[in-house]
Amino acid sequence: MKYLNLIRYKNLFLLAFMQLIFRYGFLKQQNIWLSLSDFQYILLVLATVLIAAGGYVINDIFDVETDSINKPKKLIIGSKISEGIAYNIYAGLTISGVAIGMYLSNIIQKPQFITLFIFVAALLYFYATTLKQLLLIGNIIVALLLSFSIIIIGFFDLYPATYEGNQELMSLIFSILKDYAIFAFIINFIREITKDCEDYNGDISQNMRTLPIAIGIHKTSKIIFILLLISVLILLNYINNNLMQYELYYSIIYALITIIAPLIYCAIRAWSSKDKNDFQTISKILKFIIFFGILSIAVITYNIIHNV
Repeated sequence: MKYLNLIRYKNLFLLAFMQLIFRYGFLKQQNIWLSLSDFQYILLVLATVLIAAGGYVINDIFDVETDSINKPKKLIIGSKISEGIAYNIYAGLTISGVAIGMYLSNIIQKPQFITLFIFVAALLYFYATTLKQLLLIGNIIVALLLSFSIIIIGFFDLYPATYEGNQELMSLIFSILKDYAIFAFIINFIREITKDCEDYNGDISQNMRTLPIAIGIHKTSKIIFILLLISVLILLNYINNNLMQYELYYSIIYALITIIAPLIYCAIRAWSSKDKNDFQTISKILKFIIFFGILSIAVITYNIIHNV
């Protein structure tokens, strides 16, 4: 269990589930040819999960002092696993993920795509060692990496299968993936700022440059409120233009209950949040919103197939 906690197995499960939902709840339901076989797609998911797991490990290695203050009960490296073993685990996970990425890049005859996996692995390392200490840069990088795990599906499963005859349809499907990647980025970016408020005491002891440290928790909570409110307005506009127009009422109800309502609740709570528990609650809810938001692609697809 200590090794599973080290690699944040719950987050990895969510990541894998998300990629599988896009494949089998959306792409497989379209009348299109996909580049990867089922086995090859599982390898793509595995490569993504392995590199992400490596990112969690290297982040924990450089966060020992901070975590000893913020999460003393959950501290793993140093108390349960030695730093040397942790480095070996990081290397094994990252190299394995990149190696699978190299194999898949050659399978689809796009060997240059291996640079995507190398870039992400390198970015995770530099995030843990340097970039996370820069104001908002670390938040943006983490949010982008989640978005990338959606966009990479298009690179490996759609792009190689695109030709002149299906280019318009493939562009439409890729644009839907892009919309979900933007959604994941926005919500995860807000969640990362919320987690910075949650980890304020440990971060300030390590001279970190997070938004709450730079402008204070009170002002940051107001920014979180504004960002959440803007997110609600953007999503309501998206629902109106893309779901209401085609009378996808089941999807609309689903989105209002599982995404919009929780976002409004988080916004209200963020306005008056002051302590760690408040921000911890908001962070957990935002995680569920990401989960249900990704799941909505299967709900919408089902709604279209059976009602339009």
